[in-house]
Amino acid sequence: MRTISIRLEDAIYEELSEMLDAMGQTKQTFYESFTRTALRERRIPFIISAPAKTRSTEEDDKLAAFARLEASRKSFSGSTE
Repeated sequence: MRTISIRLEDAIYEELSEMLDAMGQTKQTFYESFTRTALRERRIPFIISAPAKTRSTEEDDKLAAFARLEASRKSFSGSTE
């Protein structure tokens, strides 16, 4: 059997302890259950996602400038493309 060490912020550690105590579980059983589930399902047993990337104001400004330039070009050339 191997031993692992995990660092957690104090507040997270305390909150986890309180939750597990209320469930009648220990941190060891929690981590072991998590690990067994991950191995059995071959995935992390919860969804990890990143927020959708939105365009920056700078990108919006560049697109607006390009649109103005294109409108100017069309009006100068008399083109209706």
